[in-house]
Amino acid sequence: MIDRDTLTRFLLERSGVRGVLVHLDDTWQEIQARTPYPAAVANCLGETCAAAALFTGHVKVDGRLSVQLRGTGALRTLFAECTAGGTLRGIAQYADPLPAPLTPRAFGEGSLMAITIENLPPGGREMMRYQGLVSLDAERLSEAFEAYFSQSEQLPTRLLLASDGDRAAAVMLQQLPQTAGDGDGWARCSALFDTLGAAELLAVPVESLLWRLFHEEGVRILGQRELAFACSCSRGRVEDMLRSLGIEEALAGAENGRSEVHCDFCGQAYLFSRDEVAALFHAPPASAPGSERLQ
Repeated sequence: MIDRDTLTRFLLERSGVRGVLVHLDDTWQEIQARTPYPAAVANCLGETCAAAALFTGHVKVDGRLSVQLRGTGALRTLFAECTAGGTLRGIAQYADPLPAPLTPRAFGEGSLMAITIENLPPGGREMMRYQGLVSLDAERLSEAFEAYFSQSEQLPTRLLLASDGDRAAAVMLQQLPQTAGDGDGWARCSALFDTLGAAELLAVPVESLLWRLFHEEGVRILGQRELAFACSCSRGRVEDMLRSLGIEEALAGAENGRSEVHCDFCGQAYLFSRDEVAALFHAPPASAPGSERLQ
């Protein structure tokens, strides 16, 4: 069984509970290598990346799923995106000084959390976007996500997120409709879940962890999917971004004869001459699904 950089879906047959477990290893190393973050910010970003991957094992995603938390406090943005192909990217934005400990409260008043799913409908050319948006009011990211799923799906949900400099991990349990499992199943599984700590989630292999926690609940592995870092930036998406600025602002960025745009996620540089920038406003845009800028 694969343990590194993998998403594992499982079922607790006796209790009628489904779950997803994510371990990010090289994937998380590559994400955090792109930008140096303070350790506390990096840990928050690692948890957000693990959560984004986790949710693609929970809901149907044919395109990509993104998690974004934003506010006006010391923490400004946590953003992570996972595609149906299992590729991940993420970014954080913050302002010094950072409070200690660093919690979601650092986003400040009026902060928001959005989970966005973009799927390509059968026979369609444009991505269909589905977004859930809620206020962010929790001491831990896991609590914020639990509240989101309780509101949106109205099913009891438990999450645990963990991250350090080497690995990010996440596990999620959700009760199936009452027609499945026995009446006490959720209470038992929730009590077992409470025995799991962040250190164990990070350190113990998938099969050993699930057996230790849930062997009496009839745990069954439903499938695994490998995960990896990759960025979805492209020249076409940068062109769309430049068009969205308007011709005056876009040309102002090329006042020295060229415009250079760097992707914040992977560092890729895209160069445009002044004439190429001007030409963007005299030609129809290329089809670049999902080209909206990060807001």
